[in-house]
Amino acid sequence: MAIPEIDRATARRLAVRAQLLDGGPPAAGLLPVVRHLTLLQLDPTAVIAPNADLVAWTRLGAAYRPEQLQQALEQDRTLFEYRAMVRPMADLPLFLPEMAAWSAPGADRRAKYTDWLRANDGFRRYVLDLLRERGPLPSREIEDRSVVPWPSTGWTNNRNVTQLLEFLAARGEIAISGRSGRQRCWDLAERVYPTVPVHPDRPEGPAEQAQREQARAEAHRLRQERTLRSLGIARGPAVGEAGQPVRVTDTRGDWRVDGELLERLAERPFEGRTALLSPFDRLIHDRRRMAELFEFEYKLEMYVPRADRRWGHFALPVLHADRLVGKVDAAADHRAKLLRVHAVHEDEPFGRTLRSAVRAELASLAGWLGLTGVSGW
Repeated sequence: MAIPEIDRATARRLAVRAQLLDGGPPAAGLLPVVRHLTLLQLDPTAVIAPNADLVAWTRLGAAYRPEQLQQALEQDRTLFEYRAMVRPMADLPLFLPEMAAWSAPGADRRAKYTDWLRANDGFRRYVLDLLRERGPLPSREIEDRSVVPWPSTGWTNNRNVTQLLEFLAARGEIAISGRSGRQRCWDLAERVYPTVPVHPDRPEGPAEQAQREQARAEAHRLRQERTLRSLGIARGPAVGEAGQPVRVTDTRGDWRVDGELLERLAERPFEGRTALLSPFDRLIHDRRRMAELFEFEYKLEMYVPRADRRWGHFALPVLHADRLVGKVDAAADHRAKLLRVHAVHEDEPFGRTLRSAVRAELASLAGWLGLTGVSGW
């Protein structure tokens, strides 16, 4: 059967609508947004606002407040933090098989981790007992009782407490209960999650291993389907064989699309809007997809030497309808209560209407941040 072909405009509109960035009905609240997007990426960078908050604002506008995310994570427990991502608690079952298999025999890519955990089993038991007695705790309040230090050529070298906490969280033995400022607070997973993974306390037979691997593969498949639904169109390991194949005019290779979203796009005409995107927004997270579908050149230049920057320290891509049309380099100056615009780069001439729309978005962003105005543009 011949693989159907769609043009770039259709592919872009599918991606924009899947990410809740079109001009359709606004989302009902934070939880439905995260359920649809499947995740909010956490990043400590806050030139304007933390990424998770900025992404939520882009979808929800002034109705969203950062306190809502904190309440969902720490009080309502409708969301959870796992591996620098905020995810719906309803999706936890899709990650439990991965947690349970994290240190399973035969997982040779994790052999270094499991060997280190085995050598530091006393350290592990000390941390679990400490959290059981005193948790939740930040890492700075946990004593380093490692017998074998964590070896690394990078920044994690000898960061034994941090590494142990990350590994125990990956195994589902502990979880992030909340935050104190920017510091993560850790607790036993059973106090955070409604259910926790089961780690076998004895070697598993072939039948048990096969059953566990089957559960893991099924959960992985469902995650790929959820990911594709949130992206609309994609390719690669993140989506695997989810959805259906499609070709996009003037691009190479096959893509995967969510067939239901494609049908809805044909049924309901696309309505565009203007939006300022976080550099970590999932619409542009896959830079190759961004370049092929949107024909947009972009790089986060925060770590690029000032003299070598083209667009600025923290440039926000500008989405207009189904096109990425420019970048706005801006920063929140809370002392002066201003959103300072350092530069505006027009990949396509903005024109009066688009300039007005971008100004309105900047004013809306400043108001949401509690700033009194916009300066510089």
